Amino acid sequence: MAKKLLVVMAMWLMGVAYGNAQEVVWSLDFDSQFDNREGGDELRPDQTFLFTRLAPEIGIQLGNQRNGHTLKGGVSWLQPLNSDAADAKVSPTLYYQYRHKGWSVNVGMIPRSEMVEHAPRYLWSDSLAYRQPNIRGVLARYQKRPSRGYAQLFLDWRQQQADFRREAFNVLISGKAYVGNVWFGGHVQYNHLAKSKLAPEGEGVNDDLTINPLLGFDWNISPSARLHVKAGAIINLQRDRSADNVWHSPCGFVGNIHAKWNKFEAEQNVYAGQPLFPLWNKYGSLFNLGDTYYQSKFYSRTDVRYHIVQTPFVDLNASLSFHTTNQITGFWQQISCRLYVDQSIFKHRKKAKKMQKSRSLQSNF
Repeated sequence: MAKKLLVVMAMWLMGVAYGNAQEVVWSLDFDSQFDNREGGDELRPDQTFLFTRLAPEIGIQLGNQRNGHTLKGGVSWLQPLNSDAADAKVSPTLYYQYRHKGWSVNVGMIPRSEMVEHAPRYLWSDSLAYRQPNIRGVLARYQKRPSRGYAQLFLDWRQQQADFRREAFNVLISGKAYVGNVWFGGHVQYNHLAKSKLAPEGEGVNDDLTINPLLGFDWNISPSARLHVKAGAIINLQRDRSADNVWHSPCGFVGNIHAKWNKFEAEQNVYAGQPLFPLWNKYGSLFNLGDTYYQSKFYSRTDVRYHIVQTPFVDLNASLSFHTTNQITGFWQQISCRLYVDQSIFKHRKKAKKMQKSRSLQSNF
């Protein structure tokens, strides 16, 4: 039924677009990940992930890419490579987008690639990024000039209430404002886990609020060399209304250095303070959305990456990640390949190839 609906929707979109002489817009996003993790504990066991993700979209655009209306639909197909189709996860994508003078308002099931910047790992873990590629709700952002910063807000309704399923959603506000090469901003996230309709005795409502002010410095040394530094605080407030109804408030310091030179990248993340996610032992990842490494008093993550192939369409890279806490160490090896193309890139592919010879692609930090 879902496949028939997608086919009918695609045919209807193309028919409406051609019938009204509007532009058909499309995109194809492909990811393949090999992730071998060693040196973990019961929360981070030694394991290997190997999967691909294919996310095609098609729609109609009224106006242009800066000002206008767009309706797009598609799917996100996540397929583990060491299993059959029964283990695949197919998520529908269907959203309306309105753009006007730097504003972009999206409603529906929206790819997270529409965000200006992704949430840091202490707010949204890698595992959730793999398994939940879409925002289910609303995404609004404002960015007229990247050199001046941005503001964005989204509501992600992660789980709808049912007889034995708990309601869950989170709201994230992020922003950044530049003064020369220096910027200030951060993230504020509210995360909510409510009762199921037929809630058993003892099941209650849970609240999670994270405040993360940041101060940073960006230095574009040359077209092929960049340095980004940021530091700030994390305040994580959690309470279980069905238990003691007391706010637990761990906090700490977070810092990040990210450098890129030609095809090489290096990134250092550090957290020091009280263990975050105080209700993890009770609710796990159903309620706590961040990486479990941040349950440590001290956490250091060092990433070294080399881009084997880097063009306007393809980024094939290999990386090593070193994790250190006050209790354990971990070592991850990763190979990642992403291919992205849309109607605009395909139309100007020859020009994009020429530009690639003179400068490297900018990364999302």
